[in-house]
Amino acid sequence: MSINSALAPYASDPALSRGRRFVQPPAPTRTEFQRDRDRIVHSTAFRRLVYKTQVSLNHEGDLFRTRLTHSLEVAQLGRSIARALRINEDLVEAIALAHDLGHTPFGHAGQDALNDSMEAHGGFEHNLQSLRVVDHLEERYPDFDGLNLTFETREGILKHCSRRNALAIEQIEHVYADGNGGVGQRFLNRTEPSLEAQLCNLADEIAYNAHDVDDGFRSGLITLEQLREVPLFAQFSDMALKNHPRLVQPTQSRRWMYESIRLMLSQQVYDAVAATQIALDAAQVKSVEDVRRAAPLVQFSPDMRRQSTELKSFLFQHLYRHPQVTQTMDMAKRVVRELFDVYVAKPQEMQAGFASRTEAQNGVDSAPHRVVADYIAGMTDRFAAREHERLTGQRLLA
Repeated sequence: MSINSALAPYASDPALSRGRRFVQPPAPTRTEFQRDRDRIVHSTAFRRLVYKTQVSLNHEGDLFRTRLTHSLEVAQLGRSIARALRINEDLVEAIALAHDLGHTPFGHAGQDALNDSMEAHGGFEHNLQSLRVVDHLEERYPDFDGLNLTFETREGILKHCSRRNALAIEQIEHVYADGNGGVGQRFLNRTEPSLEAQLCNLADEIAYNAHDVDDGFRSGLITLEQLREVPLFAQFSDMALKNHPRLVQPTQSRRWMYESIRLMLSQQVYDAVAATQIALDAAQVKSVEDVRRAAPLVQFSPDMRRQSTELKSFLFQHLYRHPQVTQTMDMAKRVVRELFDVYVAKPQEMQAGFASRTEAQNGVDSAPHRVVADYIAGMTDRFAAREHERLTGQRLLA
């Protein structure tokens, strides 16, 4: 199916995709990027995101964000911006929905603990793990492992990568016969990904800041008064109060918060659209290849970038480093480290499919430590906690 004529010439065209690692006939009713999105939504890893931590652990409350709701919010914001910029919404959505598939249980605490445990065995990084999930770990098709996504979606999932890992990826990316290299190549030749991939990175940041403000307030870890000391939030909080004076009443604090966040989100979207369009015009890009050769183009204005960074610093100090959060995350790290040690020593304690991979010894992907990392990374918060209790007799996370 051909690209919509309403899209800009520098939008990614599914009809011009570099294709899939395993050739498949086209679908009669969907573009290649729509197929990618559908495969991601139906994957096992996507369903697990509903029980994986964002900031608050899943069991601490039913209304806090999870990796699934975060991914949906990134997709919504991404599609809104993509529509205004006339780039491919379906590709943006596919990347957004897949970008956290490799995240561990317990959020960044789980990732840090797993990376520490894997230090002598290649390390662990959730972004690279997301690519492993869609390339290798999903088992849904009879003829290949993974979801067999298009190059463009896979490229967007891999938003950052070390030179060492990029070289390793390129050793097996010979499946692309056009001579331009695989998804690791841009980290070696210092080019940029598609606008759709760039947009997902910014939409991820916008979503993070907004929903962490909301969850932090809902949990009682940060207050409205504290937030009103942050310039970016304060201006929209003032605007909300000016438009709706009754929000100052104590019983209206939650509505005040929601309206402030709504206004902030809208302005960040408008700012990103305007700043990116200015960058596109200045760079005179007229094709996807122009985008790849240019400097990063999807961006905030300088003032919004500064204010967004200030909000991020506030959240880091007052939410992510809050004693209540760090205490729980320390327990979560211990769960991951101790699970790793038990499974390495006793692979038979893992599910049969993973245990058998440790016995194959036919390459780095079957090395026991990487298999254990794959197994733990695929866990939900509550499964990891239950497994830890089963294997150690200790309940660290009630």
